[in-house]
Amino acid sequence: MIVAFSISPSGGDETGGVGQAVAEAVRVVRASGLPNETNAMFTNIEGEWDEVMAVVKQAVDAVAAASPRVSLVLKADIRPGYTGQLTAKVDRIEQALAD
Repeated sequence: MIVAFSISPSGGDETGGVGQAVAEAVRVVRASGLPNETNAMFTNIEGEWDEVMAVVKQAVDAVAAASPRVSLVLKADIRPGYTGQLTAKVDRIEQALAD
């Protein structure tokens, strides 16, 4: 499965920024060893249900350590039997654009 998720604390730092808390969540994802990528809006992670959801929970816990309230947006593509789709999906679109 591929999960795209965004985690944010309810409040920011003294400038209203949430970057430090979000960085802690991304640090958890990268340490997981699962295929992942981070963009301006979401972090994407690929793996089996239990391992992906465990990483999402750990990432939420990391943000919760800095804020009493956390927002989580999550979208999942559940397709048993397929792996490597984090990059393969993009590759297929790039190929279609090249044709």
